[in-house]
Amino acid sequence: MNRTTTARRRRLAAVATGASLALVLAACGGDGDDGGGDDMEEGGAGAAEDIDCAAYDEFGDLEGTSVSVYTSIVEPEQTQQENSYDAFEECTGVTVDYEGSREFEAQLLVRIQAGNTPDIAYLPQPGLLNTIVSDFPDAIVEPPEATVANVDEFFSEEWKEYGSVDGTFYAAPLGANAKSFVWYNPAMFADAGYEVPETWTELMELTETIASEQEVLPWCAGVESGDATGWAGTDWIEDVVLRTAGPEVYDQWISHEIPFNDPQIVEAFDTAGEILKNPEYVNAGLGGVDSIATTAWDQAGVGVLDGSCWMYRMASFYATQWPEGTEVGSEGDVYAFYLPTDQTDMQPVLGGGEFVAAFDDRPEVQAFQTYLASADWANQKAIATPEGGWFSANNGLDVNNLASEFDRDAAALVADEETVFRFDASDLMPGEVGAGTFWNGIVDWLTGASSQEVTDQIESSWPM
Repeated sequence: MNRTTTARRRRLAAVATGASLALVLAACGGDGDDGGGDDMEEGGAGAAEDIDCAAYDEFGDLEGTSVSVYTSIVEPEQTQQENSYDAFEECTGVTVDYEGSREFEAQLLVRIQAGNTPDIAYLPQPGLLNTIVSDFPDAIVEPPEATVANVDEFFSEEWKEYGSVDGTFYAAPLGANAKSFVWYNPAMFADAGYEVPETWTELMELTETIASEQEVLPWCAGVESGDATGWAGTDWIEDVVLRTAGPEVYDQWISHEIPFNDPQIVEAFDTAGEILKNPEYVNAGLGGVDSIATTAWDQAGVGVLDGSCWMYRMASFYATQWPEGTEVGSEGDVYAFYLPTDQTDMQPVLGGGEFVAAFDDRPEVQAFQTYLASADWANQKAIATPEGGWFSANNGLDVNNLASEFDRDAAALVADEETVFRFDASDLMPGEVGAGTFWNGIVDWLTGASSQEVTDQIESSWPM
């Protein structure tokens, strides 16, 4: 039994003994023929039952109002997001105007500077939150008491801190993800007689075995992502820092208590490079090592499905990127195992998530903020995601509402008592580093620069 399966069983056992949340499941007071009801059916969200709109009475009369949302969450996840708002829209009369953009990180700052802010933005990086608060101190509106109350009830103090700057709370957590996963093809492994590795040493031994026995290279990788190119490579480095240097050094690295070019960080780059910069191991079906920098992250793992790649390290949300009809499961077309470690006293897990920041305090904006921080929304989102690929750190989320075996495994891994969870380092670092020189440095590193050269360059960019 691998660690992910063990974690899942522990989590499910815990859930079985806990209280179950009463859910709001369908269109408000509708007869199934209105627009809201149809949307809920398309989202697979238990549309047959009626909703009790009394749950939304706290928001008052908001008929005819609208809230604009700007986010980096695009298709295929966008439709699932929009479906999760159906009950709120039907019962409050608020229209949520959703805009997803792959250029979100760069364009949000442009829009703030131009005075063209959305009502709400989903910030995928606490570091970006810090940048906005520092550079545009009056832009983000502190959330209302009702939102704060939901966060205090349904999220840990650590998650609340991720949405805070200098002790002031600004942005409630939304979704979560676990990044410490390796996607693989269970049938390919079984046919070749390969076992899922349970330590880093075993992972490297498996990599060498595949390289020596198979015509297909062991690993595929890609970090291209438009203006955000490089982020997928920073995830690799962060996962390795947690496994080679440990969580305490990881925390010191984020806070700049140690420099970015500390020898322990250089070592982590070199360790990751044993895979990512080794032409005998990458880039399966896609080209040489250089091709990693120009291969889109959302396409890089497709070879796992068609047999042209054995392993692809990518976060839990990659479950949504497989072609339609792909069965994600331990006995399906593709699945993922926990990125292992040689550490015996902990199970480090890298993760991330989004945070809801508001730029206006109109009643409808505050109502939507409060809804998004509730257990109600977390369960609505789970139900509106029938293909899987999503979970939340909201402790009011009933994991039985998560659509897939993998989602339940991912949520269980994050909740497992042996897990040491750390938020994505580049997301916590100052924006000019985490979403700037670190991303760019990954591209330089993959295209020839040494670990020392890249870490020196990034360290020189750290703001004073």
